[in-house]
Amino acid sequence: MASDEMDMNHCDGTGSPTRESKQRKSEWVKLNVGGTVFMTTRTTLCKNHKSFLYRLVQEEPDLNTDKDEEGAFLIDRDPTYFGPILNYLRHGKLVINKDLAEEGVLEEAEFYNITELIKLCKDKIRERDAKQNQTYMKNVYRVLQCSDEELTRMVSTMSDGWKFEQVINIGSQYNYGTEDHAEFLCVVSKECPNILNGQDSEPTDRAKVLQQKGSRM
Repeated sequence: MASDEMDMNHCDGTGSPTRESKQRKSEWVKLNVGGTVFMTTRTTLCKNHKSFLYRLVQEEPDLNTDKDEEGAFLIDRDPTYFGPILNYLRHGKLVINKDLAEEGVLEEAEFYNITELIKLCKDKIRERDAKQNQTYMKNVYRVLQCSDEELTRMVSTMSDGWKFEQVINIGSQYNYGTEDHAEFLCVVSKECPNILNGQDSEPTDRAKVLQQKGSRM
C-alpha cells in the first residue's frame, strides 16, 4: 500500500509522471568537462544569471552545446580547474588547492563569465604576489675597513642604494711618522633580491655581529 501511494504521488491518473516528478528529476544536471563528469543542480548553476552555465541549463538555451551518450553537457575545458568554479557556485567561497595556479582558476572564471569570482581570483593573485615580493627581498650587509681619510671619501661616493648603518672606530693600527691614523669598520646595507641556497649569508651575519659589538662600545 505504501508503495502504491508513493507511485500515485509521482504519477497522474494515466500513469504518466506528474510535473512535480519531472521537476525533481530535471533538477540534477550532468556536465562532461574535458572528459570528467560532474553532477550538480540547476539551482547551483543558476546562481549567476550572466554566466555561461546559467545559459547552458535553461529550458531553451541560446548555446549550441552537444551532450554525451549519458546526457551530460559537453564542455571542452580543463576539468582540473572546474572544481573551484563549481564549489564557488555552491557556497560562494573561493577555495584553491595548493597544487592549482590562481591564474588557471581566473582563466576559467573568465570563460564561464562569473564576475564576482573573477574579482576574487584577481585579489588572490595580487595578495600572493605581494607576499612573494616581501619574501624574496632582504637587507644585505657589507663590512668595509678604511682609514679616516678613506672614510670621508667613501661617504661622498656611496651610491647604488647602499646606505650607512654604523661606523665603528677600531683604533689606530698604523703609525706613519709621528701621526696616528685611525681605522674604522663601516657597516653598510642595501635591499636586494633574496639569494637562494644560503649564498651571501656569511658576510651578512658578520656585519650584524659587528653592529652589535659596536653598539656596546
